[in-house]
Amino acid sequence: MAEYNAPVRDTVFVINELIGLQQYSALPGFEGAADDLISTLLEEAGKFCTEVLAPLNQIGDAQGCTRHSDGSVTTPTGFREAYAQLREAGWATLAQDPAFGGQGLPHVLNFAVEEFMNGANQAFAMYPGLATGAVAAIMAKGSESQKQTYLPRMIAGEWLGTMNLTEPQCGTDLGLIRTKAEPRGDESYAITGSKIFISAGEHDLTGNIIHLVLARTPDAPEGSKGISLFLVPKVLVNADGSLGERNAVSCGSIEEKMGIHGNATCAMNYDGATGWLVGEENKGLAAMFIMMNAARLGVGIQGLGQADAAYQNAAAYALERRQGRALTGPAEPDQPADPIIVHPDVRRMLMDAKAFTEGMRALVLWGALQVDLSHKASSEQERQQADELVGLLTPVIKGYGTDKGYEVATNMQQIFGGHGYIREWGMEQFVRDARIAMIYEGANGVQAMDLCGRKLALNGGRAIQAFFRMVDEECAPAEQDAACADIAARLGKANGELKAATMWFMQNAMTNPNNLGAGAHHYMHIAGIVALGLMWLRMAKIAARNLAAGTDDAGFYQAKLTTARYFAERFTPDCGALRRRIETGSASMMELPPEAFVHR
Repeated sequence: MAEYNAPVRDTVFVINELIGLQQYSALPGFEGAADDLISTLLEEAGKFCTEVLAPLNQIGDAQGCTRHSDGSVTTPTGFREAYAQLREAGWATLAQDPAFGGQGLPHVLNFAVEEFMNGANQAFAMYPGLATGAVAAIMAKGSESQKQTYLPRMIAGEWLGTMNLTEPQCGTDLGLIRTKAEPRGDESYAITGSKIFISAGEHDLTGNIIHLVLARTPDAPEGSKGISLFLVPKVLVNADGSLGERNAVSCGSIEEKMGIHGNATCAMNYDGATGWLVGEENKGLAAMFIMMNAARLGVGIQGLGQADAAYQNAAAYALERRQGRALTGPAEPDQPADPIIVHPDVRRMLMDAKAFTEGMRALVLWGALQVDLSHKASSEQERQQADELVGLLTPVIKGYGTDKGYEVATNMQQIFGGHGYIREWGMEQFVRDARIAMIYEGANGVQAMDLCGRKLALNGGRAIQAFFRMVDEECAPAEQDAACADIAARLGKANGELKAATMWFMQNAMTNPNNLGAGAHHYMHIAGIVALGLMWLRMAKIAARNLAAGTDDAGFYQAKLTTARYFAERFTPDCGALRRRIETGSASMMELPPEAFVHR
């Protein structure tokens, strides 16, 4: 059976030493984030995820969710009890607004707990995770009445939430939505239509589920300009806040999926269900993107969580499993064979996984800091830069993070050999669960186009230019430090490849937009490598400083320095090859006529 141990030590290192959360103590919400609170909070969250959620992961996968004849859904054994513990402990309230019952702590701490939950049990983590996005949308666009009625219960975890976008005929192209919203004359609407792929659409964890649904009013313009967002509760709420009648929304079926079986992914039917407009009519897409952007960061965290869980199990297996002898001679001559960790190809996969997961954890938590600073930094300039950086890096965290997360999961399965293919070991579940993260909340090709087609040019390219400067300013002094010079030089060269790819787009995408589309995926990966490289350079500098000063945890810091060197040597060279792929353009990719792809 697969096991999971929350990476508390590494997370504390990132928050306290890399990010230095204490330096922001003068900002609202940061004043309570002292060193002892951070350590205690993460240790308790890690204990909950390791001891309560992780043992339910394979149970949830094997059982799945059950839909009954009345449309109700039962979650797997133990999920209800685990959710009750989560709610009682307040894990879902960490970064929420105190005005509605939240704890008001930095998003950095919330993202850390999200990683633990996703590493322990991704299917379970999706239930409270989706509610976080729904809360953000209502907070930003909801009326005062909607906020007072729904947010306290949702933040407390009494009610959960969903987002309903996809329909059978449309996914990414939301302009094709057909669900209708007919005004009733009393500020409510009758919502009629069908939605598919709705995560946590129906379940038994809470007494109510607040659905946020995209639909069209009768005279709405065609396309995406005619979409509105509606709040549609599973159970109608009385004026005094108590639950009333069941609304006309139901689960028609549970999707049969490749993975995340413990989450109820539903086809939802709206049969004249009562709903209320959120925000302005025909402005629903902007409101929904608030939810989607939060969800995209959350999905990037899922990629990290699955990669780390798979890595932990593969590393433990490689230390125990004996096959063959080390190429340099028997490592343990008194044993019939050596542990497979002596073999360079096993080490390659483990080092790739370690370099990605620790670098990605740093990027995710640093990204969470930017979310905090975009709202709470003391100056408008700081808030603007943080907002633009997190906007630029969201598709990178989601797209690159889940591409690599899935790759790590499959490589960790490979280390198990034939046992990795057998269900009882749990490795094949990590692969299946990780695969969805590359698809939902905007497939990774969409993320790449969002990065290259929208984010690069936004505000005259201000965000990407700021990112270039940030990397250059980190590299220049580090090249004078013997411990980090080579790491900095390699990162500087990778940043140069990113700049060159950006310039090539500027010169070639306007005349032929297919050149942008053909290179967007590769560009996203260069950006991901440079972003992780920046985190690794910063971690290497901290590690070198601690080792030079003397430390009781020399093994930890030496491993950081070695892994930073590995990332620089093994990951950054890919940037040159990826840039050269971009510069081949789209000619051969787009030349064949469509019928040439059909087998004859």
